Amino acid sequence: MSGALAVFDLGKTNSKLFVFSPDGTLLDERRTKPIWQDFHGRSVLDDERLFAWMNHELAEVAATHDVTRLTISAHGCAFALVRGNELLHPILDYEQEIPDAVADAIDPILPDFAETYTPWLPLGFSIARHIYWLEVEEPEAFAVTEAILCYPQYWVWRFSGRKLAEWSYLGAHSQLWAPLERDYSSLVERLGWRDRFPAIAPAGAVVGEAKVTLADGSTRAIAVHNGVHDSNAALAYYRMTGLSDFTLVSTGTWVIIINLDCPLGALDQERDMIANVTVDGEPAPSLRFMGGREYDLISEGWNKPITQGAVERVMERSVFAMPSWAAGGPFPETKGQIVGGEVSGEERAAVAVLYVAMMTDLSLDLIKSENLLVVDGGLAKVDLFTAMLAQLRPTQTVVRSTMSEGSATGAAALAFKALGLKPFKDETVPVTASYIPGLDAYRARWREMAEGARAAARSGMAEAERASR
Repeated sequence: MSGALAVFDLGKTNSKLFVFSPDGTLLDERRTKPIWQDFHGRSVLDDERLFAWMNHELAEVAATHDVTRLTISAHGCAFALVRGNELLHPILDYEQEIPDAVADAIDPILPDFAETYTPWLPLGFSIARHIYWLEVEEPEAFAVTEAILCYPQYWVWRFSGRKLAEWSYLGAHSQLWAPLERDYSSLVERLGWRDRFPAIAPAGAVVGEAKVTLADGSTRAIAVHNGVHDSNAALAYYRMTGLSDFTLVSTGTWVIIINLDCPLGALDQERDMIANVTVDGEPAPSLRFMGGREYDLISEGWNKPITQGAVERVMERSVFAMPSWAAGGPFPETKGQIVGGEVSGEERAAVAVLYVAMMTDLSLDLIKSENLLVVDGGLAKVDLFTAMLAQLRPTQTVVRSTMSEGSATGAAALAFKALGLKPFKDETVPVTASYIPGLDAYRARWREMAEGARAAARSGMAEAERASR
């Protein structure tokens, strides 16, 4: 292979471009933020602004680094309705709830957990609910839809004109996919959507070509590889470097924990435990919570270092952040709050990092993790977080990624694999456990309060339901 590979890693909060040489060296990276705006009372992506940024940056790196190929890794829960070369409705923001009347129609017919391994989820966390929303409220657009494209494949289409699907995204808690059947779910059949989904191509496969106009006016042909769901790209990356028998803790806006050793029967649908689907179509037992978002909310946007001393001070005062600060996760019934006293600045950030550590540790227990722990993404760079996790999990080896961009590197690895290349090696490094006196006792108290609040909330919900009958 000659030329470099561009990877667009499109997150909900940040969109990034990484450039890799054929030997796996990271040559360049660039960043922007997606813009979400109003359309007909719905929050939608300004896709044209993002596409303009992508084309501008691609032209620059094509000239600077001799980029000849591109691929896409993208966050879950987004889709596009297209016809010909037309986007029929802007891409919906998954962080909005559907109207009650629409929910009353779609929610009772969602497949059983045993079929899709996806529970009922709020907002657009299952894209089937948002697809149905548009079918109901935008019937003219839906009627002429030729293809429902998952988010990475939308960008593949924008660049190459090819309409495709891909396993890992179709199976990402969408209610569209039955993992054990390796086929579309009964919901897709019931609603007559099967013909709206295009042919499936593996993540990383070469599927088309884009024309990029360079600054001097010349054009360059860029090969386009099929895109992939971000956390599943990260999982594929670590498996392709030779790691096995591990739990992945993939961190960003979401903390997504995947343990292929967890029995499907251990998944608790009431705690946001699901089966994602790997790039090869295998069920991937998973649990997630919006840890990056919650950290930002609790810490009030703190972006400076946090000392162990600050952590010890808030622990000594018995200050806790209790779940949940965002939708989904293992505590969907309770609303986040700080208890035990007022905190600000670094101490509030210390409470936030303790919260994410407590949530991650509990999630690892729920998903039956007893194997190697691989921490990837933004939190892998936070030494205090990884060290506390290692202290909390003394029977497990904890390693962290040194490049912390597992989804983008995984997308690159999949594209290189399609070309017969395998440039990436295991670059994880061991994490040394912290020694924070009282951390185990703090965990025990946090769990007692969190589980107690959950039990009380569930009891209240059950009582209210009985009273309404």
